[in-house]
Amino acid sequence: MKQFEGKVAIVTGGTSGIGRAAAVAYAREGAKVAVTGRREEKGLETVELIKEAGSEGLFIQTDVRVEEQVKVMIEKTVSTFGRLDFAFNNAGVEQGVTKLEDMLEKYYYKVFDTNVKGVWLSMKYQIPEMLKVGGGSIVNCSSVTGTVAMKRIPLYVASKHAVIGLTKGFAVDYARKNIRVNAVAPAAIETDMIGRLGTGEEVTKYLNSLHPVGRIGKPEEVADAVIWLSSEKSSFVTGQTILVDGGYSIQ
Repeated sequence: MKQFEGKVAIVTGGTSGIGRAAAVAYAREGAKVAVTGRREEKGLETVELIKEAGSEGLFIQTDVRVEEQVKVMIEKTVSTFGRLDFAFNNAGVEQGVTKLEDMLEKYYYKVFDTNVKGVWLSMKYQIPEMLKVGGGSIVNCSSVTGTVAMKRIPLYVASKHAVIGLTKGFAVDYARKNIRVNAVAPAAIETDMIGRLGTGEEVTKYLNSLHPVGRIGKPEEVADAVIWLSSEKSSFVTGQTILVDGGYSIQ
């Protein structure tokens, strides 16, 4: 029997990259998976991959910045699959490299509404459903920049620090109710987001050089950490942030 047989997971930002890899990983372990995001075509592609992995999938078009949409996201997941056991709150956006004098207020709201408000709203509606089934595990996606700084992206850095704060806060609040809340903190990973930073041999060489292991990571490597944090193998772990960063943060 697979370890998540009979369980249900939800993955926000599951249309590509880390979110898609995590959705497929949950499915391989037997969980039914609800995938959310704003791109329907990409979301339906993820659902097909979930089915290929041997499980059931559902796509729910959702903007995690909008409370009513988050509420509906959880309602549809539970009405379709009957329960909620795991959540990977992965939806997020980057901040373009920007000088202080060029930073506009709209950049703040773009970054914080998705990266922080979206995680908070997701947990607000996920936790009550997990309580109904006796507990659950939530993993939030922070970033290596939630633990160390990076030049010219201070709004992103601050938002990912805030994700770690939310993770610790909810972990304390619900530890005695059998709900564990942890975070993963990836460094550079082969995703669309990292691709928007630039392409070509020089960019690749530079990004690889930032990591002591000599390369950037794969979405599946982050997904493995998410699965471990969701599983009973991490049953005594809550309020923690697992760095999946190829050694970036220890330099």
